[in-house]
Amino acid sequence: MEPLILLGSGGHARVLLNALQLLGRRVLGFVDPDKARAEVLGIPYLGGDDAVSGDPDQVLLVNGIGSVAAIEHRLRVYESFRRRGYRFTSVIHPNAIIAPDVKLADGVQVMAGAVLQIGCVVEENCIINTGACVDHDCVIHAHAHVAPGAVLSGNVRVESRAHIGAGATVIQGVHIGSDSIVGAGAVVLSDVPECCTVVGVPARPIRVKA
Repeated sequence: MEPLILLGSGGHARVLLNALQLLGRRVLGFVDPDKARAEVLGIPYLGGDDAVSGDPDQVLLVNGIGSVAAIEHRLRVYESFRRRGYRFTSVIHPNAIIAPDVKLADGVQVMAGAVLQIGCVVEENCIINTGACVDHDCVIHAHAHVAPGAVLSGNVRVESRAHIGAGATVIQGVHIGSDSIVGAGAVVLSDVPECCTVVGVPARPIRVKA
């Protein structure tokens, strides 16, 4: 199995690194434009993003850039390295629960205590964060983030680059549009259009991107 290079050194990167160490994966080091850290959890600083060089087939990358509400930086880093021919490994914490028929694309990250039930599909570069529960037959499209403690009931569809906030609940059959944000703790009872932010119980729109 190819060695890994971690992109970033913030909180999300350190959580991923801890999972990789539990899995026994070999991590060569981390890259970050910020030179403040000489090492993270025992792995060395390799330099800025340009320190990732050489044959893309000889190493796999881990996207350690977090996604709080804005996906742009995480997405930009991912697409930049993909254009250069690099591949991203998925990180599945050993304490996650994943049904045997779940389909996970490249670069998916499933954190500790997360649950993915039967029939789910998760596309590239998504985060299913700590303790999130994704019930049967949900589809989560590329670059989306299901934040810690969020719950997606059955047959929920989350479009690309959407953010489901910490502790939010989305009831069965709801469609979350691309580039939308579900606020922390919200309870979503109906579809959310693209580029829309909803908050509250029940969730109401407060902002629509131009």
